Amino acid sequence: MHLSDESSGPPSPSVVQVLDQARAFGFLGPGPVEDHLEHSQAFARLIEERTDLPSAANCLDLGSGGGVPGLVLADRWATTTWTFLDAHQRRMSVLAEAVASLGWQSAKLFVGRAEEYGRDDRLRGQYDLVVARGFSGPAVTAECSAPLLRVGGWLAVSEPPEDRGRWDDDGLARLGLSGHRCEAGGRHFFLAQQVSLCPSTFPRRVGIPGKRPLFE
Repeated sequence: MHLSDESSGPPSPSVVQVLDQARAFGFLGPGPVEDHLEHSQAFARLIEERTDLPSAANCLDLGSGGGVPGLVLADRWATTTWTFLDAHQRRMSVLAEAVASLGWQSAKLFVGRAEEYGRDDRLRGQYDLVVARGFSGPAVTAECSAPLLRVGGWLAVSEPPEDRGRWDDDGLARLGLSGHRCEAGGRHFFLAQQVSLCPSTFPRRVGIPGKRPLFE
């Protein structure tokens, strides 16, 4: 059974309330909560239509911030398991309270840099899906995501409307990734699959992916 067999409707009122609170703290960025919900639902549509993700998928929200798209996806896909990762303590403290209020006992939250957790055995190579919305540029996002994915897992990243050729095939291949730009729900994304094991040399030390990106 795959996620597309169990997809559901709009987010629950409790998740909407949590995102309203995140917006009040300034963790969601500009725009109404409805826009963030629609963007998250577009993530869901992309993944349901274009991947073979199992209904019991192990998923990670990279740079979770105010909880999008992770909270919305976790609410939509009740049988999935989620990890939320962000370097900002205050954001994660608020998110931890939100997850507790939703009663999601299986959810895990980690505060710290993705480069460090990419080398942590608790997370490395453990995920069927990594999602990222506004985490960083393509090269940094790819280098921080690939070590977390199992072979066959998927990376879904929010993209700007204009196609600027931001993702380099050769750079992605060094990380074991292969992907393409696509659209779902009127939104733009980059979707990649972990086609081979990410080499143990990645991710590099904290800050290095940004200072010396694998591709421009």
